[in-house]
Order: sequence, then structure tokens, then C-alpha cells
Amino acid sequence: MSERLSSEAGMLAGRLADFLAASLPQSESALAQSVAFLRNIQESLGGGAAPLSAGTAPLDRLSAKLNLSQLERNLIMLAGLPEEHEGLASTLRTLHPRGEPRPSAGLAAQFLAGDVSQRQGFRAILESGPLTRCGVIRLTGDVPFFERSLGLTEGFWPALHGLPFWPEQLEPIEGPFPVVGLEEWLGTSAARRCARALGSSEPCLILVSADSEETAFQRALALVRAADRKAVGFRLKKSPDPEVRCQIQAQALARDAVPVLRLPLPDEMTPPEAPNLDAFPDAVVFACRTGAALIRSTRPLIGLLVEPIPIPARRRMWSHFMPELGDGAALLASRYFVEPANAAEVANDVRCIERLEGRACGTHDVAECLRSRASITLAGGVRLIRPHATWRDLVLSRDREQQLQDAVARLDHQGTVLDDWGFLKGRTGARGVRMLFAGPPGTGKTLAAEVMANALDVDLLLVDISRVVSKWIGETEKNLASVFDAAERAQSVLFFDEADALFGRRTEVSDAHDRYANLETAYLLSRLERFEGLAIMATNLRQNIDPAFLRRLEFVVNFDEPDREERHQIWRQHIPNDNVLDSEVNLYELAALYPVVGGLIRNSAVAAAFLAAADGGRIMRGHLVRAVRREYEKAGKAFPGVPPGMARN
Repeated sequence: MSERLSSEAGMLAGRLADFLAASLPQSESALAQSVAFLRNIQESLGGGAAPLSAGTAPLDRLSAKLNLSQLERNLIMLAGLPEEHEGLASTLRTLHPRGEPRPSAGLAAQFLAGDVSQRQGFRAILESGPLTRCGVIRLTGDVPFFERSLGLTEGFWPALHGLPFWPEQLEPIEGPFPVVGLEEWLGTSAARRCARALGSSEPCLILVSADSEETAFQRALALVRAADRKAVGFRLKKSPDPEVRCQIQAQALARDAVPVLRLPLPDEMTPPEAPNLDAFPDAVVFACRTGAALIRSTRPLIGLLVEPIPIPARRRMWSHFMPELGDGAALLASRYFVEPANAAEVANDVRCIERLEGRACGTHDVAECLRSRASITLAGGVRLIRPHATWRDLVLSRDREQQLQDAVARLDHQGTVLDDWGFLKGRTGARGVRMLFAGPPGTGKTLAAEVMANALDVDLLLVDISRVVSKWIGETEKNLASVFDAAERAQSVLFFDEADALFGRRTEVSDAHDRYANLETAYLLSRLERFEGLAIMATNLRQNIDPAFLRRLEFVVNFDEPDREERHQIWRQHIPNDNVLDSEVNLYELAALYPVVGGLIRNSAVAAAFLAAADGGRIMRGHLVRAVRREYEKAGKAFPGVPPGMARN
């Protein structure tokens, strides 16, 4: 491939030598040296060989795709000569009116266009022909037309040589793009329609949309591969300038690839405008969040919506990438809703651990690698918690704890009930688990969420409602979208504390603010239904929650204030070692005398420990009572008094 291009460049150098020898005075020693050098290049690059027939080399494919004339093909070769050899750049410098190491438009016109009658057609090719529209060739210089420099867009000549070079402004993604697990989605009529367009190089736009840009991007890349085409992906951080658009088109043409562009995130709720690639003579694929793209194009547009990967397909996916896990693939399929490309990356991570530690890895290692891969930029108002609490740390009544365990089991067994047995087939919101934790502050709602996250081997994303809700119209939806995207990328449990502000009752519409507040609620309902993980809402006031949310919840767990036995257990939980307690301390006495919630018991235990450390001894009954009194004062409640027989301070 590279030899073919060099040979053709040598042939053109020889023709240029003949042109110079015939049309310019030979008395100039510099010209004579240039002619001699060009003939040497012709020989060294193999240009003396017979003309090469058309084949499958990149330049041949490009010529066929753009329907180039021989003149246009020669323009590419002439513009690429300085990139082929430094001596050719030096020779062209001597011929350029401004001393640049490139051919001028005037030299190209004299050399390639022939007589003066062809000049206008030649100029039209350079100014508006397919090579210029697709960004392959460019003219530079603020000078008269025929003194401008003729060049190729950055990186195009190395790409024709098959070299893995990319312009600095581009950050391409070339694969691999696994399709295992996507068979059902790729088999839909919409996906097959897109595959036919890709396979026939139909000049159209294919718009792949999903709840997140990255999911849409990965599916778009897999779609191109499934159509037996080469894909090259670009994650756009902003709408590209004309130079970058030229580079994208030229690089895709040189590699006979389909460009797949992930559109940038909306800025202040303004959809990003898709770059105009209408001149590209093949299909172009855009990937974006659903409803978040502005496309102005004269091309036909084919839309393709991303559908969730069903659990049986996820089982196949995990079994394909990690066959050594056996039955563990079913557990991974139920818990982790990742795309095939992410699963392939995690499988490589796990095998690296196996090599380094000399042991077989299990599903827990997969979970750790998924967490490491989820190095996300968290949205404002979201905090990631690595859970450590276990079921032993949770003190609840048996029926309440059973509800939590049932919710974890529902996530683990979705594949069996929903896919294998066919329950809720086609129903919106069938996936995932949505829960409401209702109860007074300090009763263990956040702790319970942490325990469940630990049981699922995922992290906990704690949402600060006050930072998510905005007074500016549209900002709340934008913030919520970022929160859900973060949870899906991190495969985390999503926990909304003090959820009344978001999930409260809708009001009668009396002004624009009421209308937009109700729109926020409607968006949240819709997005919550599509969330495939565990979403937990916590509230101190259950009666304030909108009934529309309650109907969509799988579990409502009431966290009551603990009774005496439960308080005693909580005291035991928060004092890790009996050796730090004085013999006079009776935790059961404290549990009976002070009916406080678990959060206050924890605070009291820690405060008493610091008081004892300051006194240089073990924790005395007085330290504990003093700490409890402070918690009552902080809560604005009347202190019940000291235990019988204890002196009042």
C-alpha cells in the first residue's frame, strides 16, 4: 500500500521534471538541479515502472468514492509531494513565488490543466470541487489565487500511506467495538435499516440516541462494526471548527471508515448543533442524548433509539468475555448494566489482576474493577460513598430488614422473573428497583442504603437535593439528568435524601413557576422509571410524597423509632469494645431511660468516648449521660434526667 503511493508520487515527479525542462529556460542552474533531482526521485521511488492499474489502495478507494477525475487525483499527488520527501519540498520551494515548500496554485494550473481554456474549470475544482468540500485539499495564503499554496489537510498523506498518525486536534477511537450481547438490538427493523444504509455507503445521517451520550456512542460504533464497516469515533467536546471538520472527513476517507461523532453535552439546555458533513460521500453517524441535538442537514436522516440490553443477552456477554466465571455471569448480568465495550475492558482488568496475584478472580473482583473504571466527574450535589456497612450493622425489626433483603433479591433475580418467565413483558419501568424510606431523622435510612449498596457490591451516590433543585427554569432537569447519568456510569445505588423537595405533591397551576415545577416532576417520574439500578428516596414526611411516585415504587419501608431492645442493640453496635467501659455502665439502663433514635445514640457514644479520653480513663456512666444530655439539648427536647442513684451535675 505504501509502496504503491510512493511509486505513483515518483511517476508524478518525473512528469514534473519533463514539464519544467520543456517550459522553463534551462540556463538557470537552480532549475537544472531541480530537474535532475526530480528524475532521481522518479528512479528511487520506482516511478519508472509501468502505470499501475486501479486496485484497493486507499487512493484508489478515495477516487472511486468521490468519482475523481485523473486531474483531481493528480492534484492530491502534487499536494502530497512535499510530504513524501524533504528534497521534493525543497525543490517546490524554489518554484514557489513566495518561497514556500509547496506547489502553488499557478504551478498546478500550468502543470496539470494544460492550456488557458481549462483554467476556469481548474479553478472551480480547487475552490468548490469534492476534494475541497471534503477537506482533503486546501489553499492557503491571503494573496491572489494562483499564488496561493496547495496542500493537503493535516495527517491525510500519512493516512494514505496506512500509517497510524492522527492530527493533534483529533482524538480518535478505532476499536475494538464488540457486538456480543447486542444481537437483539441489532436485529430490530430500525437497526437493520441502518445497517443496510451503512453497507451500501448511502450518503445519509444516522442518529443514534440514548439516555446518555456515551451509551449512544458505544452503540453507534458497534452498529457500524456489525454492518461490516470500519468505524472511527470522535468524542466532540464542542462543535468543531471548519479545520477539524475537514480533518474528520479527510481521515475517514483515507481509511475508508464511517465517522461516528459523539455530540457534546447541551450548554445551558441549548442542544449542541451537529457539524455539517453533507459533503461526505458516505453515511455519517451521530450519537447523542435523546432529544439533545440540533441537526441542520439536507441529507436523509435515519433515527435509531438505543434499547436496554436484556438480561439473557447480558449473560451471554459476560460469559463471552469471562467464561471462567461460570454461573457468576448470571449474577453480573443482573447487577451490572454495562455495555459490551465496558465489559471487555473490565475483563482485561480482571485478567491483569489474575496475572499479578497468581489467583483466579471472582465476581467481587469484577465489581472492584467496575468501580475503578467508574472514575467519573460527579455532578454538583452528588457525593460518592464507598460502602462498608453490612447487615450486622443494621438494627431494624425483622420485617423491615426482610423488605430490604427482598429488594436486593429482586435486583439479583430480574433475569429469571422478567426475562426467563416473561413477567411484565413490554411494561415501562419493569427494570430496576425504586424504594421509599420514610421515618424520622436518625432512624437509619442512610445506613440502610449503604448496607444495600454493599450487599450489591456497588457504590452509593448520595444526592444533595438542595444543590440539584434550581430556581432557574430548565436547570433542575439538567442537573437531574447529570445525576442519573453519573449513577448509570458508576453502576451505583442512587440515594435521594430529604426527597420531599423533588418528589413532593404537584400543585394546581396558578403561574409559570407551578407549570415548570410540575414539568420537573414529570421528567423525574419518566427518568426514574428508565433507571435500571436501585434508586432510594428518603423522607421524614411520607405524606408529602406525590402519590404518582408512590404508585411507581416497588418498596416502601417505614423506619420507626427503635424500641428498648433495639436501642440496646444500637448502643452495643456503637461501642466496639467492652474494655473501654467502666464496670458501672449499664447499656440496657441507658436504652430504657433514653428513647432516642440510632443517630443520636451514635453521637452520644462517640462524644462519651472523647470525654473519657480527655479524663484519661475508661468511659464512665457520667460520660454517657452527659453526652446524651447534649443530644437532647441539640434536638430541643426535655432531658428525662439522670439514672436513679446518680448524682445530678
